[in-house]
Amino acid sequence: MIEALTVRGFKSIVDLTVELGQVNVLIGANGSGKSNLLEALGVLGAAANGRVDDQALLARGVRPGVPRLYKSAFGDRRTRPHIHFAAKTGSQSYQVSLQNPIDDPEPAWRYHSERWQGQPEEVPRGPRAPGTGPHDQGLAALRAAEIPADSPSLLFLRSLQRYVIYTPATAVLRGTAPESQPSSPLGLSGGGLPQGLRRLMRPGIQSAAVDHVLKEALGLVPWATAITAAPAAWLPLSPAAAASAEVVCFRDRYMKGGRNVLSGYDASEGALYVLFLAILACHPAAPPLYAIDNADHGLNPRLARRLFSHFCQWVLAGEPARQALITTHNPLVLDGLPLTDDRVRLFAVSRTGSGQTAVQRIVVDERLSAMADKGWTLSRLWVMGHLGGVDV
Repeated sequence: MIEALTVRGFKSIVDLTVELGQVNVLIGANGSGKSNLLEALGVLGAAANGRVDDQALLARGVRPGVPRLYKSAFGDRRTRPHIHFAAKTGSQSYQVSLQNPIDDPEPAWRYHSERWQGQPEEVPRGPRAPGTGPHDQGLAALRAAEIPADSPSLLFLRSLQRYVIYTPATAVLRGTAPESQPSSPLGLSGGGLPQGLRRLMRPGIQSAAVDHVLKEALGLVPWATAITAAPAAWLPLSPAAAASAEVVCFRDRYMKGGRNVLSGYDASEGALYVLFLAILACHPAAPPLYAIDNADHGLNPRLARRLFSHFCQWVLAGEPARQALITTHNPLVLDGLPLTDDRVRLFAVSRTGSGQTAVQRIVVDERLSAMADKGWTLSRLWVMGHLGGVDV
């Protein structure tokens, strides 16, 4: 897992280092730079995989951008000729500086410098160690083929390479719109729910841990007694519903037998989002490192609080260990975070007086504990401006 992420000269981020936990929640006003931080990690992941171009960025959920918009350009500072990203955990690290001319941009960013460091592997590249090969191709990705599969430095690099940003959309979750960014086990827009659920129920995949997550997810949908996946032909779907060949099925506890099975097309979007997070937390094919942008999608505030309390526990108890970054605008999400566990971290993101993105970790210290004793919840503290990360 990443212990520290450094970003320099990317969009609204001039120079920033964030020390991450296992579950990381970012709060802040619209336009403060939360998504920029998630996308910076996406650019780093593309670089670790050997190429930074529009196709590589889209595959990770990053909005492609021209150098004129990617490079920080504040009035009181000179625009950096390159953008820099670095991730570190223990003795493993990967860092890269990327260049692309503003006036005459190329399809792929060029590697100005690159360093993949671990024990015992190290890949340097830069003005003093130029390396070999095309400048738009990363050397670390090429060297990875020579490294033993169980090497800690290779596992670290692979986690960066597999990083994606999920932004679920209701129509895709329902199966009425195609997934434009397919991935495994779920598409970046939320596609593939029935397939992901069905695989979790297969012999050899199903386990006590998976059963526990799915049972708790079902408990968060109080009107349902069961959630399964089935062929769309088995359900009474309207011809207007552009359903996929397989759909998620919910059994409604209040409806009559024979008429109490609903597809994802008819179910609430909140129920679909609960299932989305549950699959992402326990599916064996889920990436070891991922982000969820706008993670309060379609959720009632109280459901959001309960869901993210469960989600934190699912991720923390999961095997293998995974790391998640989340952005939210729902104050009740904060009340579900077990912030006394150092593995769960809350960050307030804001813009300074000169417009640069700043990130401050919110720690439950004596001051916050004293206010909590007086009935101040984290959600209330945030809304009232005591945590930062709100509009002025």
